[in-house]
Amino acid sequence: MSKDQKYFQILSEIQKVYPNQDFIPLHAPQFRGNEKKYVTDCIDTTYVSSVGAYVDQFEKMMCQFTGAQYAVATMNGTAALHLALVLMGVKTDDEVITQGLTFVATANAITYCGAYSVFIDSDPERLGMSADALEKFLTENVEFNVQGFAINRKTKRRIKACVPMHTFGLAVDIYKIKNLCERYKIALIEDAAESLGSYVGDVHTGLIGDLGILSFNGNKIVTTGGGGMIITNNKDLALKAKHLSTTAKVPHQWDFFHDEVGYNYRLPNLNAALGCAQMEMLPNFLKEKREIAQHYEKFFATLKDYQFISEPKGTTSNYWLNSVLFADRKRRDDFLALSQENKIQCRPVWKLMSELPSFAQCQHDGLVVARKIQDQLVNIPSGVRSLPK
Repeated sequence: MSKDQKYFQILSEIQKVYPNQDFIPLHAPQFRGNEKKYVTDCIDTTYVSSVGAYVDQFEKMMCQFTGAQYAVATMNGTAALHLALVLMGVKTDDEVITQGLTFVATANAITYCGAYSVFIDSDPERLGMSADALEKFLTENVEFNVQGFAINRKTKRRIKACVPMHTFGLAVDIYKIKNLCERYKIALIEDAAESLGSYVGDVHTGLIGDLGILSFNGNKIVTTGGGGMIITNNKDLALKAKHLSTTAKVPHQWDFFHDEVGYNYRLPNLNAALGCAQMEMLPNFLKEKREIAQHYEKFFATLKDYQFISEPKGTTSNYWLNSVLFADRKRRDDFLALSQENKIQCRPVWKLMSELPSFAQCQHDGLVVARKIQDQLVNIPSGVRSLPK
């Protein structure tokens, strides 16, 4: 079978998963439950901004689902990550280690703090930060100052935090990363924006580090239109997060007193109403997405030169976006062009952060595996299927 025939075979299989659609999106939201009811109720109350019962309920539902003791809703995932970095004390001229293959919001949030990103290579099976690459970088580049803090030997800056991302819902080797961070006195923030419903053992992603963040953008499993969340088991951090996210206003019946620089990052009640309805559907969404992933996995096992990325051993993936590795960039691009012609939305992975103008001067470890993934990976349609009308 020629490669072109295989491309059409892959597209045909996607059409079997999503039949009777003129256009197959990568990951479209589905509104099957109480979305209209709750949003209408929110409008009727007139509490549509950052105060309202649905915000509190959304946070409570997130705690119940993930097992987090505390959750603080924000206007988007980037705001949640920025706030998490602030809570961990990241300041101007600090350094934050993250992965070179990530969505730009991860590096942007670090820059908002005036800090510098350091980009680490990817794990070939997990796609996110390689724990082995992190260990190698720390061993070769870190010295300790008199206070015992990790200092980058090359730049002389303090390494304040580490932000691995659970890429496409696939969990990184987070416990090894945590052990390294503890050894080097580096705060650990999990970018779990894409991994709502993913677990390491029986622990939800985002709850192994000091803080975790989630995203509810329109293309996520659960959407609030735009929205994010900090999850943690640390009460003091949670209280501080809520205070800073509401412009650091000290509660009072009428007075306006703000005791420090805060942020207008609170999630509006209107968005939270949508999120509450979506959370009611989340178990069903996860079940259906796992069935789709298993279908793809079985199919790609019959094709030579294509690798479906399955959940790592000991983890449970939400399979937010299903990923396939092609043999090389040319075949990847040929397939992407053909999929667009056939109105099937597939996409490549992001460009490496080190290849973007904003971060070209940032230190990295060569990103050998990440470059290979960048050349080969294609995300294929992964959303929950529309119900018949």
